[in-house]
Amino acid sequence: MPRRTQPPRLYLRPARRNKQGKLRAKAIWIILDGGRHIATGCIKGEDRAAQQALSAYITGKHEPARKERDIEAIDVADVLSIYDDDTRPRQVNIKKFDERLKRLNNFWGGKMLSDVTGETCREYGRNRGTDGGARRDLEDLRAAINHHAAEGFHRGIVRVVLPAKGLPRTRWLTRDEAAKLLWTCWRHQEMQVRHRGADKGQKLPTDKRPLRHLARFILIGLYTGTRAAAIASASPVAQQGRSFVDLDRGLFYRLAQGSQATSKRQPPVPLPPRLLAHLRRWHDKGIAKQHFVEFNGQPVKSVKTAFKRAVSLSKLEGKVSPHTLRHTAATWLMQIGVSTWDAAGFLGMSEKTLRDTYGHHHPDYLQGAAKAIGTKKPVSLVKSLVSSHQRRPLSPQHIENVGGPGRTRTSNQTVMSGRL
Repeated sequence: MPRRTQPPRLYLRPARRNKQGKLRAKAIWIILDGGRHIATGCIKGEDRAAQQALSAYITGKHEPARKERDIEAIDVADVLSIYDDDTRPRQVNIKKFDERLKRLNNFWGGKMLSDVTGETCREYGRNRGTDGGARRDLEDLRAAINHHAAEGFHRGIVRVVLPAKGLPRTRWLTRDEAAKLLWTCWRHQEMQVRHRGADKGQKLPTDKRPLRHLARFILIGLYTGTRAAAIASASPVAQQGRSFVDLDRGLFYRLAQGSQATSKRQPPVPLPPRLLAHLRRWHDKGIAKQHFVEFNGQPVKSVKTAFKRAVSLSKLEGKVSPHTLRHTAATWLMQIGVSTWDAAGFLGMSEKTLRDTYGHHHPDYLQGAAKAIGTKKPVSLVKSLVSSHQRRPLSPQHIENVGGPGRTRTSNQTVMSGRL
């Protein structure tokens, strides 16, 4: 009878010494798995770390079943694992995606797919702490379950209940606020404490301008309404993983090359003449070599920290973030009377979203109704209804002149003709 295969387990390999008794290798924890020895990197005394290494090894080794089963027998962790394996390469932000799946796995791991109910979803929201964060996480859970069902691994109905959507962020910058933010970024000097000389111990400005790259970021955002990630990857050189700015034709291909289009639309757009002049000048002077937003010659992945600093220095009120530049571009387009069709296409959003969120800034917004209700002579509702529904005069009935015993003067129907 063959021996039963043992599961992965920890083994403390004893210390090794040479013939003279000199220590050659310390005692270490290893994982034994079917004749394989997997190092944990933990020495004797690091028992807790060794247990964590074993747990991580078992979790990584586990492969969820890819076959149709009942939802009472399917672990949510397996659903998330399949979703991670199948969709990870096409995620825009892998780091954020991993963080969301980790939070979901910590809560839902060990629960069956049938346990996904409105109450457990609300419990997750309470544990998460914020409705916005819980909603984004649960959207991934819903996507994972839908993917699992689409692959034919379960056929039961599982509904993920999402927290209500928060109010849209509509904070936008006036032209004065935008100018103030730009000048702050351009003029700001780094402060350093002097360690020698007559000014020793004093904090004085230097020649370094640590926010000038942010000024370029802000200009692109205000002129195009592009999302932050596409601005950060904007490059005069067409290359994989970059959004490409064609300086010869004046076109901005916002979707990074090699990336799949998502619901966050990023269509190519013509560049405004003023911005195009800036971009060409930055490239010609070597300010922007590989990317239009560079800090110390290197591309930036995020400007959140620098942007927060610039907003603080500018003393702008309210919550202002890099995404506020997109709100500002949409608002300005509406304020100067651009059609919703052109503005929506330029910004890369649906016309409905633009109209619902920013349409009230348009100078023609409901003007026809506002002028009509204030200038038309009021009319009695009863009188208007009566006049519009007056009875039309009846036309005289046609009288047939054909006589006979079966006819009448007012009807053409046969009554007594005997020919029925």
